[in-house]
Amino acid sequence: MSEHKKLQIKSAAEYRWIIYSSAVAFFLLIIDQLTKLMVEQRMILGESIPVIRGFFSLTYITNKGAAWGMFHGYGMVLFIIGVLVIIATVCFLRKLCEGYRERYVAILTVLSGVVGNSIDRIWRGEVVDFLDCYVKSYHWPAFNIADCAICIGIGIYMLSVLLRPAPEKSAEKSENAN
Repeated sequence: MSEHKKLQIKSAAEYRWIIYSSAVAFFLLIIDQLTKLMVEQRMILGESIPVIRGFFSLTYITNKGAAWGMFHGYGMVLFIIGVLVIIATVCFLRKLCEGYRERYVAILTVLSGVVGNSIDRIWRGEVVDFLDCYVKSYHWPAFNIADCAICIGIGIYMLSVLLRPAPEKSAEKSENAN
């Protein structure tokens, strides 16, 4: 099989980082699903419990769309897109990571969020959101642990891309310097 069709681990250290990143992703997925289950069992839809008055509440809402309620009613389309993203990411994991450890953590963290919200779309028919940040009357749209994982993973990946050169480029620079 060619390299782009098969995940080829180049070292034991890389293998350990894939295992570590997978464990982090699995932990986040479990926390996401447990918190949603707790909210469903202990709160009434629409209920809000202030945690830090004037800033943060636990507010039980559901969302049949994507982030901020976009694409409301297209849950199955969003589920299919999520599955395609998961498949493509797994197929191109090594290329996306370029051997950098933090990129494995970032990508698998994003995937844990995609899987968490996809489970909601299949199991519940909608995504459970409950983290509600606000200042006075301005409310950020409610979100969940899966959404946090997606945003944090994307942030880590973007920082890595900005701060680390692509391996080919750094190899070319060292050859040109000689």
